Amino acid sequence: MSDPSTQLIHHPYTSPAGFEAVAPGVHKASTVIFPSVAALRNRDWKHKTGYTYGLHGTPTTFTLEERIATLEGGKFCTLVPSGLAAVVLVDMALLKSGDEVLIPDNAYGPSKAFAQAELAAWDISFQFYDAMNPADLAAKLNRKTRLVWLEAPGSITLEFPDLPALVAVVKANNQSDKMAHPLGTVTALDNTWGAGLAFNAFWLGADISVQALTKYPSGGADVLMGSVVTNDEVLHHLVHLCHMRVGYGVSGNDAELVLRGLNSMALRYAAQDAATQQLAVWLQAQPQIAAVLHPALPGSPGHDTWKRDCTGAACLLSAVFKPEFTQERIDRFCDSLQLFKLGYSWAGPMSLCVPYDVPAMRRTPWSHRGGLVRFSIGLESVADLRADLAQALLIA
Repeated sequence: MSDPSTQLIHHPYTSPAGFEAVAPGVHKASTVIFPSVAALRNRDWKHKTGYTYGLHGTPTTFTLEERIATLEGGKFCTLVPSGLAAVVLVDMALLKSGDEVLIPDNAYGPSKAFAQAELAAWDISFQFYDAMNPADLAAKLNRKTRLVWLEAPGSITLEFPDLPALVAVVKANNQSDKMAHPLGTVTALDNTWGAGLAFNAFWLGADISVQALTKYPSGGADVLMGSVVTNDEVLHHLVHLCHMRVGYGVSGNDAELVLRGLNSMALRYAAQDAATQQLAVWLQAQPQIAAVLHPALPGSPGHDTWKRDCTGAACLLSAVFKPEFTQERIDRFCDSLQLFKLGYSWAGPMSLCVPYDVPAMRRTPWSHRGGLVRFSIGLESVADLRADLAQALLIA
């Protein structure tokens, strides 16, 4: 090799082994090099015993998958490009034409939209059930039901369901003559809020746990990623093979950022939880506010269940304004906030808020007449955030 272009591509130098550092190495690859044709033909990416192609994993993504599985208390993890992709992957892996999926009426909106559009177009039916009423779930289970989604707490309105009771309904149905599928009806939990820290999804009975790693595991508001975790090897391989076929992949640089975020995750979760509870109690006392929705507050829907099953409560709260506050006044309140920025997502360092029209999002009757604003509490000073809320309430 005399030409520099060839020498640079096929350079013989290999760095010495034995380098250790706090941060795991970042491996980026589409192509993976095999030492022989035999290795090319025999390597098994499905069980993480070797590397075949970038989509099927690198040392960096394998490391992150193992740490997320540990965080969730599971055995198997698959990474995807976003939290919504995790939901979609479970749907695609488990559902086929003629099946049905049951989804909480208070679930993450895009999850419901995927069922209403793509799943319906694929002849997969769906029903929405009241997650706060296990009897409603029981009434809607049938022989076609292949998958039941769970979410704790509910999106936006933060009701905390009785997860063991909902799981028990599904298990009882699996033991009856209603269930035709050999694997029964599978339960999958969106555990983004709990994040593997507030409670263990598998101890409460879920078969699959998904997260938007975009939120707490990253913590920086700069990464999109999701995960699907299970203890069941059969379910894992159904998910993992579907993952391969649809071509989901995550970048080494994004995996690096999530790995870094995991180191401080428990500290951030606890700090934001404590700050959120302080602000929730303060907002309850404000004359403009009719109700504050937060699982740790007595009187908030599902508080007793949260108290029984959880050790934390994350960074979200929702405030319902009194009915005399028009949407125009609520929008003016949001626009008047200085530290709280208008933006979707949560669990990042910066506090956020978004106004929502709850009745337009739900089939289950909404018990409040006033407009709602959801807050994500960041890492700023609680006193500064309280002052910001106070000045915006006066303007509204």
